[in-house]
Amino acid sequence: MDIMQLLSMILHVDKVLGTMISQYGTWVYVVLFAIVFCETGLVVMPFLPGDSLLFIAGAFCATGALNAELLMILLIIAAIIGDNLNYFIGRKIGRAVFTKDYRWIDKRALHHTHLFFEKHGGKTITMCRFIPLIRTFAPFVAGVTEMHLIKFQLYNIAGAILWVCGLVLGGYFFGNIPIIRDHLNTIVLIGVGGAVIPLVLGGLWKFYTKTIRSH
Repeated sequence: MDIMQLLSMILHVDKVLGTMISQYGTWVYVVLFAIVFCETGLVVMPFLPGDSLLFIAGAFCATGALNAELLMILLIIAAIIGDNLNYFIGRKIGRAVFTKDYRWIDKRALHHTHLFFEKHGGKTITMCRFIPLIRTFAPFVAGVTEMHLIKFQLYNIAGAILWVCGLVLGGYFFGNIPIIRDHLNTIVLIGVGGAVIPLVLGGLWKFYTKTIRSH
């Protein structure tokens, strides 16, 4: 397998998980751990599969191909460690991230996350677990703004448990229902839209009101 094939498999692991389980057996747990860790821990990798991956992994747990308890424990640990790494990276860089041009950071996602963080405070760490892209930036912004470490850990752990258990168990109980399995991407997009659109509209409204006041 060349590098491009490996990259394609990682990016679409939610679609080829069954093949990976049959070929690599228990090593799949390592792959899933690494993907969740990188998606939550590295601000440059928000494109990795998250929600759909957990849901489909849960569906495979229902067939006996994966162990649900082991999977959830490993992925909760991966999500907690990943957010911690992201938090300390943000703390190291500091508020310079808002003024300097870092090509490896998605400025738009960073801006939306910052708005969300200003509105909801520490709850953002838990809430954003369920919002792709912003999920990756939330712990980073928490570090940039120097959120208290203990407070961060409480929201981090709670969010990781809710996110992993919620989606894996959702896949376990509903992932093998044909209509849900066949339209998973649409369901995920609707969920993302429902979560992100109010955030975008709120940001635009805030910008609009500031503009009106300045005039």
